[in-house]
Amino acid sequence: MTAHTVETLHDTIDVAAPPERVWSLVTDLPRMAAWSPQVVRTFLRGTPVQLGTRALNLNRRGPLFWPTRSTVVTFEPHREFAFRVKDNGTIWAFVLEPTADGGTRVVQERRAPDGIKPISTTLQDRVLGGVDTFTAELRDGMRQTLERIKAEAEK
Repeated sequence: MTAHTVETLHDTIDVAAPPERVWSLVTDLPRMAAWSPQVVRTFLRGTPVQLGTRALNLNRRGPLFWPTRSTVVTFEPHREFAFRVKDNGTIWAFVLEPTADGGTRVVQERRAPDGIKPISTTLQDRVLGGVDTFTAELRDGMRQTLERIKAEAEK
């Protein structure tokens, strides 16, 4: 079976806080449940979070729960943080860019350079309302995640 090709998803938000502050939030994986509408809890294997750190997420959509396993694949302090989800092959990234006013532009991306694994698209089709529906939910979730990180960073 071949992987299902999908577009890169991304969203951007400007935060009135320096990259160091935003970095401390986006790399705090156990706190992701406070920002992402899909993540219920994250368990880390090894701390502090760094390149190679592995995590187990418990995700939820309505009455459905499922685990995902991930590994940190990019760790460039104050610039880019990304982890690859073993179960579907996607990479979730936060790219931080300093702004002229001392703030940070945050770009969140879901990349799938090798496509999404067939088991994942099958589950999306049969259990999660289809790939297009689930992708739309991911887009909405990215917006919510960025808005919640912004609110926390600007406190």
